[in-house]
Amino acid sequence: MIEPIDPAPPGLPGRVVASQQWRDVTFLHWRSDPATIAPLLPAGCRPDIADGATWVGLIAFQLARATLGPSPAIPYFGSFTEVNVRLYAIDASGRRGVVFLSLEASRLAAVVAARMAFSIPYFWSSTSLRRSADAIEYRADRHVGAGHSRLSIRPGAPLGESAPLDDFLTARWGLFARRWGRTHFLPNSHERWQLHSAELLSLDDSLLAAAGVPVSGAPESVLFSPGVTARFGRPRPVPAG
Repeated sequence: MIEPIDPAPPGLPGRVVASQQWRDVTFLHWRSDPATIAPLLPAGCRPDIADGATWVGLIAFQLARATLGPSPAIPYFGSFTEVNVRLYAIDASGRRGVVFLSLEASRLAAVVAARMAFSIPYFWSSTSLRRSADAIEYRADRHVGAGHSRLSIRPGAPLGESAPLDDFLTARWGLFARRWGRTHFLPNSHERWQLHSAELLSLDDSLLAAAGVPVSGAPESVLFSPGVTARFGRPRPVPAG
């Protein structure tokens, strides 16, 4: 059975191994063909589908107050703007999660630590977030190799009730990653998203194409949230498909 999409946060199994604040979060999403996305997923996972398609996300936000275990927030290295490309997958047990194809961060130490500890594909980039009177602009430029993203949005009113597709794209309580030769699931939990409508003002991006998922046209879904505080549990192996 496939687990239901539930916007309410679950409890974490076991102890918390890390936490982060995600602030000023923008979600851009495009439809994609599951047959195109399937080869990009780790072993044991298949594309998750909603409204007749699987989806590709470009997500931008400010990461802050990162911690490891019971330690206090990490100064400087635990705060940066992040832009990531992500997919949506299901494992053989029916568990839902995201798969990151790339994550841009300006702190080299954080990039190295995430790659070594959790095999998460962070890239060292120059990243920034700027707020104006009514808009937010995010930028990312890789230091090595091709890849950049520049997007700006105008946050709108809070959504009175999130639509099923909104929950499908945002209510994700873990990620799949290839680690030590096996696919693992890293669970997370946070407050329920406070979603807002948003207007995309501009987009100039090559991260999607660099990740192997070129898209065309404007994103079908544009959402914003003031943010949440996320907590992560210990990675667990994914059963073989």
